[in-house]
Amino acid sequence: MSQARALRLLLMAVVLFGGVWPVTKDALRDATPLWFGFSRAALAAVATTLLMAAMGRLRLPGRADWPAVLAVGTLQIGAFFAFAHAALFHVPAGRTAVLANVTIFWLVPLSVWMLGEVVSARRWGAAAVGLAGVAVMTGPWAFDWSAPGMLSGHALLLGASLCWSVAIVATRLRPPMTPMIALLPTIFTVGALVQLPVALWRESDGGLGWGAAFQAGFIGLVAAPVGTWALIEAGRHLNAVVASLGFLLVPVVGVALATLWLGEPLGWDLLLGGTLVVLSVVLAAKG
Repeated sequence: MSQARALRLLLMAVVLFGGVWPVTKDALRDATPLWFGFSRAALAAVATTLLMAAMGRLRLPGRADWPAVLAVGTLQIGAFFAFAHAALFHVPAGRTAVLANVTIFWLVPLSVWMLGEVVSARRWGAAAVGLAGVAVMTGPWAFDWSAPGMLSGHALLLGASLCWSVAIVATRLRPPMTPMIALLPTIFTVGALVQLPVALWRESDGGLGWGAAFQAGFIGLVAAPVGTWALIEAGRHLNAVVASLGFLLVPVVGVALATLWLGEPLGWDLLLGGTLVVLSVVLAAKG
């Protein structure tokens, strides 16, 4: 895959997933986090199964495909959704979008260590600019860290980004033989099965109300399958720094939509941090 096509896929995923966080925050008025996460994975499994069946490409993964399927299904779909949705109860949607997508904390060192990837000085500089943008956007000085759930919510988000990063490295170490789009039904099924027992355990009285049905449908049937496929393919073919910083554009879009739709405040920290993130992506793309 050419770098230009990989970047286009990344941009598609950024737009789709940037809208997911405010949509999810809105849905949590009539849904509990873990059950909402399960619903989006289950609906995505149904949607991709029907699509692959209609295209005549529905089949079980081959033996060489299972490492990637299990890595993405358990970590990027199952654990990531569970951690990030649980954190939304304690952390604003815009800042959730920032920290859940900070794969650069983990992906760059993991890629250098496990994949032997060489990172140029300019891209290390771009990574530093991107992390500075994240620090400004999250505004740690503006939080009451003694508030219930605040510290654990942020820890959950960093754990979510770690799971995503490990999944990306795993697909690079053991790339599947089958095109990734044909593996999505199994990947989302695995992700849903990972989340189901957690939802039953932690939210035995929870569920999904009719007030969250539209949001679950949009994410599960459109944003999750299309965006996940685009992110997986982009992550497999882009340099770790470019991919990580590109993922940071997701929270920039998420913060903008959270401000416009949910009325979350847009201060100097979000404006400056967003500008630094965009600058870091430009620097990284130029190598």
